Amino acid sequence: MKVLVIGGGGREHALAWKLNTCARVSQVYVAPGNGGTALDDQLINIAITDVQALRKWAQTEGIALTVVGPEGPLAAGVVDEFRSHGMRIFGATKAAAQLESSKAFSKAFMQRHAIPTAEFETFTDPAAAHAYVDQKGAPIVVKADGLAAGKGVVVAQTLAEAHEAIDFMLLDNTLGVSHNEGGARVVIEEFLAGEEASFIVMCDGKNVVPLATSQDHKRLLDGDHGPNTGGMGAYSPAPVVTADVHARAMREIILPTIKGMEKDGITYTGFLYAGLMIDAKGKPKTLEFNCRLGDPETQPLMMRLKSDLFEVLWAATEPGPHGKLDQVSLDWDRRIALGVVLAAHGYPMAPRKGDAITGLPKNTDDAVVFHAGTVKQDDVVSTSGGRVLCVTVLADNVKLAQQHAYEVTRGIQFDGMQYRRDIGYRGVKG
Repeated sequence: MKVLVIGGGGREHALAWKLNTCARVSQVYVAPGNGGTALDDQLINIAITDVQALRKWAQTEGIALTVVGPEGPLAAGVVDEFRSHGMRIFGATKAAAQLESSKAFSKAFMQRHAIPTAEFETFTDPAAAHAYVDQKGAPIVVKADGLAAGKGVVVAQTLAEAHEAIDFMLLDNTLGVSHNEGGARVVIEEFLAGEEASFIVMCDGKNVVPLATSQDHKRLLDGDHGPNTGGMGAYSPAPVVTADVHARAMREIILPTIKGMEKDGITYTGFLYAGLMIDAKGKPKTLEFNCRLGDPETQPLMMRLKSDLFEVLWAATEPGPHGKLDQVSLDWDRRIALGVVLAAHGYPMAPRKGDAITGLPKNTDDAVVFHAGTVKQDDVVSTSGGRVLCVTVLADNVKLAQQHAYEVTRGIQFDGMQYRRDIGYRGVKG
């Protein structure tokens, strides 16, 4: 069967790579794809991003199943468009995607349904936002209300940083973020201390299947310093998600979210990603929701997944009131998977494009270089975005995974390349 992956980042390359190994899949298309999917002669890039045009192409081509990677197409209603023409697609509807596309919607939803999260207020008026920050003090978190590609969050350690973030997001609106009613809006919330983890599940409208746990590294620099990014690397499983934390996250966050959406008249389908902050007592709170797989978490997760991804997605999109994920169990490689992101010069605020990439290795069973911000022209692969590559490996423990990943990384070159040298450090026992 023919399968379509919508998106062009590292997450989509990993999904396409995994789907290409599935027994019933004859061809994988990626729209629009990237330099890495262009390099793979078993994948075909489709240069279409418009929702209706993509649906028409998929109908004409006889695509059996579509899976959506990034948030943009979900917020634009690609799932609604495909479904309205009787096509199987795995992802969140436009209404459900508000959990990610609007921070204000998400926080109000959590408050309404008693889902553990940070205390917050929402502002469109800069003066009121500044007054609130002065009242609450620092550290405090300022979030742009809308899709900002992972760069719309400032964890302000000082009042000056918080005030600067408010001006940046509300007065300058440099990010160009618009919430669902137009204009700029911020959510200001209390700072939560603890350790972050990514808790991702699949949902078919009723049944929920959790994926393996993972942990992202959001800050640009080693030791979790520097500005927030879309993610500089990840590993799976995440030791901080103990059996007790896992059970609490499902009971207190994931299942109430699915049921809360249903109470609000929205059937939730697709991936649901809860960014958790886990305190010293093992109590998780929700930092944010994403209506998709994480990036770069997907790359280690796809390396560890032993189940046939196509069969899982096929069960999830079974026609009817809901899918058949209750008949699915996922099988995971016991090894550690670890991914190191190689980012462009100037990332995260002003990534440079057009730097030639050399030294790309051949993929092996335990080391794959997934592409994100790359483009292939003739025989040259160049940078075309902020996060460029994700070197992803499997190994018996975190230390060995680090050694292997950085060994592969050393052979890859492009001008201005930056990456963290401590991915997985929380998982190294010592």
